[in-house]
Amino acid sequence: MSETKDKPFTIHSSLSDLVSQYDGFILDQFGVMHNGSCGLPGAPECVEKLAAQNKKFIILSNTSSSSKATIAKLPKLGFDPINFEGAVTSGEEAGLHVSKSYQSKKVLWFTWANGATPSPLDFLARCGSGDSGGIEVADSVEDADFIIAHGCGVIRGSGKDGEAKETSLGSFHENGDFSVLDPVLEQCAKRNLPMVCANPDFIMVKPDSSKGHMPGKIGQRYESMGGKCEYFGKPHVPHFEACLRDLGLDRNRVAHVGDSLHHDVAGANNSGIASIFVTGGIHREDLGSPELGTLPTKEALQKLFKKEGQTPTHVIPLLRLD
Repeated sequence: MSETKDKPFTIHSSLSDLVSQYDGFILDQFGVMHNGSCGLPGAPECVEKLAAQNKKFIILSNTSSSSKATIAKLPKLGFDPINFEGAVTSGEEAGLHVSKSYQSKKVLWFTWANGATPSPLDFLARCGSGDSGGIEVADSVEDADFIIAHGCGVIRGSGKDGEAKETSLGSFHENGDFSVLDPVLEQCAKRNLPMVCANPDFIMVKPDSSKGHMPGKIGQRYESMGGKCEYFGKPHVPHFEACLRDLGLDRNRVAHVGDSLHHDVAGANNSGIASIFVTGGIHREDLGSPELGTLPTKEALQKLFKKEGQTPTHVIPLLRLD
């Protein structure tokens, strides 16, 4: 189902107005449930109260983590895992694809610094493949058969001679600067190396409210150079369909709650699912940086939706009931 130009939307001060319309909610993580450090105001309480009313929840996230790891992190963020049917993550889908499609190949590994994920082999294991498929880590572009964009802090080597060498990708994550990345991507494109993007997000909001640039932008840049990139996660329809399957509800009684017009609202629109757009996430600046928990004007919303070519079904400031 494609988005229509003048599609109407409703504006609400909280989720309370919409509870009777839906039996299940597909929740984005960052900018909706939490900020990576703690639950956002009202979100843990909202899930707790609605779960007690037999409403169903499932997480749909463009995280590079596995579904299991995503659920395991919930308690420290203020959420009880018992209130969720599970999680569908881009990382898990990407990991399963890589383990099946790139057996016995060498990977150029774009990831995060400081060993947050030790190796692609650990990544594949976390994402449920149970088998690395003979995949090895390349130490250079010339030695690689394909690329995984799991993070955007460093290129991590094999570590055959001890601790894995990490080559910084510069300040891309902080400010979107491609000056370090571009030469690497150009080399990869010349060799026609396929890229797998395990997190297609363009932007994330950090706990201090600053923005971080994400692997989705790297995939987009690589394609502009003629490279091929496979993406896993939102806004692709199969991931929304997986959530509907796990919820076991009629799609007309399910709404996706997200803060990204590019990934959340676009994916829900294309999947024929109602969407609830949270204004307190990544588009806050685009909407005039309203104070967290307050609604922007209808005019500001209409302008942004027209610019981005996506309109949600409903609008709320935060995932809360009050």
